[in-house]
Amino acid sequence: MERNKAIVLLSGGLDSAVALWLAKSLGYEVYALSFSYGQRHSIELEKAKLLVESAGVAGHRIVDLNMGQWGGSSLTDMSMKVEEGDVNKEEIPQTYVPARNMVFLSLAASMGEAIKAYDIFIGVSEVDYSGYVDCRQSFIDAMENAINMGTVAAVEEGNKFKVHAPFVDKTKVDEILLGMDLGVDFVNTWSCYKGEGTPCGTCDSCKLRSEAFRKAGFEDPALK
Repeated sequence: MERNKAIVLLSGGLDSAVALWLAKSLGYEVYALSFSYGQRHSIELEKAKLLVESAGVAGHRIVDLNMGQWGGSSLTDMSMKVEEGDVNKEEIPQTYVPARNMVFLSLAASMGEAIKAYDIFIGVSEVDYSGYVDCRQSFIDAMENAINMGTVAAVEEGNKFKVHAPFVDKTKVDEILLGMDLGVDFVNTWSCYKGEGTPCGTCDSCKLRSEAFRKAGFEDPALK
């Protein structure tokens, strides 16, 4: 079977942008999938639209979910405050959105089965991250197994899905260096959890990003 189509989960952030360019570089016909899930930093979706224009993809869908209906995260519950970032803290931060990547990968599998795209890319990392349980290799493996047990394409037709998490054991420095080589449009990426006019520079995501660009030896193009 020729595997020429891939779905890339595209938030509009740094990780997913590099994943998009990587999938393109590997020769896939790329379909980007983004989610409007009630996130306070919905500006990232505007960046996602710019990224797909810059990269050139076969298709881009933005799915409305509104996971903010039940809250549980400072990203979707506007009554909660986004806490100041502490990248060395061991506790899972309030920015964790309950089962978010589980939901996203499930919908990517549904779309993939419909359009015969059996490769799914997700830009998670368990090295430089905020402790989220759904960014770990064990979770990725479990989801891939579940998808291959719960789709007709895999069970009856032999079209096994592969969930690619190319950065799961990589640092953000590694991602930035790869992205620079691939020509990623970093200018049009958004990482800040607060979603205001300019990045706050103090949340977990901002701190991880700024430190990574510094260590990689580059000025963050989005801040120029």
